[in-house]
Amino acid sequence: MATPDFIRDLRATAGHQLLYLPGVSAVVFDDEGRVLLGRRADNGRWAIICGIPEPGEQPATAVAREVEEETAVRCVPERLVLVRTVEPVTYPNDDMCQFVDICFRCRAVGGEARVNDDESLDVGWFPLDALPELQDFSLTRIKQALDDGPAWFEPITAE
Repeated sequence: MATPDFIRDLRATAGHQLLYLPGVSAVVFDDEGRVLLGRRADNGRWAIICGIPEPGEQPATAVAREVEEETAVRCVPERLVLVRTVEPVTYPNDDMCQFVDICFRCRAVGGEARVNDDESLDVGWFPLDALPELQDFSLTRIKQALDDGPAWFEPITAE
């Protein structure tokens, strides 16, 4: 994922220390029930589309923007799928981040899926019974997006 300018500005004073940041992810379905995936340039793995909201940007607006920027597909967020803090990530340059992911189920409304920026190596629509190898992050969100229940969140644990 390309590093937004506001994070570069933070890093100028924060160094490599852990930044706790919002993140958005999209499970985008087309009219045939296929899911949109991108093969990430940073690790070569297929995944749902993810990104970081700009300061002041609403999460639903951010997720639609990220999908279009990365895949040229226009989408409409339909419902919240889950909210979850993910494990901290250390990048090759030693920067550390931890994201609170806000995931949306989205419906494609236009555009042709293609690599639209330098964050993806490939982009495509996949039938649910023919998904490429995916990490748990994407699989969990796809599963939750298929369920019409309420948004998922980590339950409170007794201490």
